[in-house]
Amino acid sequence: MARLGRSSTTGWGATVAVSMSNYIEAGSIIAIATSLSAFQDAFGISNLGVGLLAALSSNALGGAVGAIVGGVLADRFGRKVIYTYDLLVYMVGVLLAAFAMDFTMLMLAFVITGLAVGVGIPTSWTYISEEAPTHARARRVGTAQLFWSVGPMLGYALAAVLSPLGLLGGRIVFLVLFVVAGIAWWIRQGLPESEAWVESRAAAAAEGVDASGAGEQPTFALKALFADRLNYGPLAFLFAVYLLWNIVAGQAGIFMPRIYEASGLTNETEQFWLQVFLWGMTVAATGLFMAIGDKVNRRVLFGVGAALGIVGWIVLVYGPVGPVTLVAFAVLWGVSSGLGAQAFYAVWASELFPTSYRASAQGVLTFATRGLLSPVSLLFPTLLAVTGLHGVGTLLIALLVGSMVIGLVFAPHTQGRSLEEIEAERYGKARARAGLSPLPEKVA
Repeated sequence: MARLGRSSTTGWGATVAVSMSNYIEAGSIIAIATSLSAFQDAFGISNLGVGLLAALSSNALGGAVGAIVGGVLADRFGRKVIYTYDLLVYMVGVLLAAFAMDFTMLMLAFVITGLAVGVGIPTSWTYISEEAPTHARARRVGTAQLFWSVGPMLGYALAAVLSPLGLLGGRIVFLVLFVVAGIAWWIRQGLPESEAWVESRAAAAAEGVDASGAGEQPTFALKALFADRLNYGPLAFLFAVYLLWNIVAGQAGIFMPRIYEASGLTNETEQFWLQVFLWGMTVAATGLFMAIGDKVNRRVLFGVGAALGIVGWIVLVYGPVGPVTLVAFAVLWGVSSGLGAQAFYAVWASELFPTSYRASAQGVLTFATRGLLSPVSLLFPTLLAVTGLHGVGTLLIALLVGSMVIGLVFAPHTQGRSLEEIEAERYGKARARAGLSPLPEKVA
């Protein structure tokens, strides 16, 4: 079978090809979530050990370290280099997980998988945003979010079907991810390099400076990012709005079965099917985000999504125990996850930084937010066991309120403008002071 050529993987084809990685990356988190209890019982792992596995996985520190490495590599050597190798590393990680025989082997598998997942995160969002038309940036970036949502939905469905098999079922889920990753890797080999990155490097070379515009000698992307004080505001805003939300989403992503158990739903298969329904709501809401995210007021849409998430957790934590409460939570949190901070963060993080270190900026932000998830994930199983759902849930609700307030107050006005226009406005004066020509404005 011939490898897909350049012409077959441009436009929407390239967007879908890149977004496939989001499916298997999210799938790895769900595979961990649905198999942790079985591994814990089989290997005699303590709650602290389970927290350590989660803290080093793709959901936390593993993904954090991979993200900052991937962002720097993508800015230095191009977006395509990441797509050539990162899924191969991912395949090694999930294969090790499928055949793990003890705690050490399982931890190594989670670390390797986490690093590969992290490398792909800033690169995929950067590539998609750079290739997207101005009038459809939210729609294209939303495609990655859509695949990210489909991964857990199908992952939980597969886990529910395989749950009677116990640990063997969890191993099969990892093997399925191995196969899908291989297919995704093969398809992505036909991707062309990002035109924005190529043009940025060419323009810098023509002016005799590095692509960052920071001097005559090649500079490190992270140095260029932090050298310009214009970046401090966007970094602080994105860090705050995403970290507070992601602490909640991160624990829900990997520990939701335990949270359901604390709320009274103890049947594992029923927990998995409820998660299938919840992620189905997220898929539907993400489709809505893709349809209207470029058309309606983004601040309002963000606020609606954030408020639904807060109400959902209030219902789960303080509502009466029973199926009505659980279904209401699944609808509210599911819809919120499709309209809320994750989707907007991906769009804003691509818009607020120049091409020369756009991926590095996202890598830094992912490193910071997921890195801080590690101590939370380490302690969460124990904290949940000690304080119960009310204690933990109250803290999670407070974090969501903080994320909503920051997003509503500081949301940028970038809608309907090209990345080149945004970059020229934000950094034009700095380029003029450096004696560089203005950035070109590309018509979408």
